[in-house]
Amino acid sequence: MPVAERVASVTWNGDLMNGSGTLTLKSSGGGPFPVTWAARAEAPAGKTSPEELIAAAHATCFSMAFANGLASDGHQPQKLDVTATCVLDRVDGKLRIVAVRLHVLGRVPGIDAAAFRTAAEAARDACPVSNALKDNVEITVEARLD
Repeated sequence: MPVAERVASVTWNGDLMNGSGTLTLKSSGGGPFPVTWAARAEAPAGKTSPEELIAAAHATCFSMAFANGLASDGHQPQKLDVTATCVLDRVDGKLRIVAVRLHVLGRVPGIDAAAFRTAAEAARDACPVSNALKDNVEITVEARLD
């Protein structure tokens, strides 16, 4: 039996270029969130996109894995500010998510910068979202102490 299952749904109306959709996070009750092709490929204009949602999932998952790894190694984090940037690009004429760049600024007493970076790399490798993307998307992590 799985640890968890979460559900989201989208209702899309119209074609890709002129249509629009509404995303609802069924499990948490979040939304509705509007989605359009223009918001995905041009300016967000208050709308979300699959790439933003992947970035949100990755930032959240990575922060949890990092906090757990630090605490398990005896370094209780006070604060981790994580930003994930999900990059959509064309590869061989087709759209692909090509990279996720993780940036973390942390406040962790008693740890030096090198150990913090090593722990960040380990958290990237332990993060379930990283593992879902691994071998398909380049995942980098930049970690520095506050």
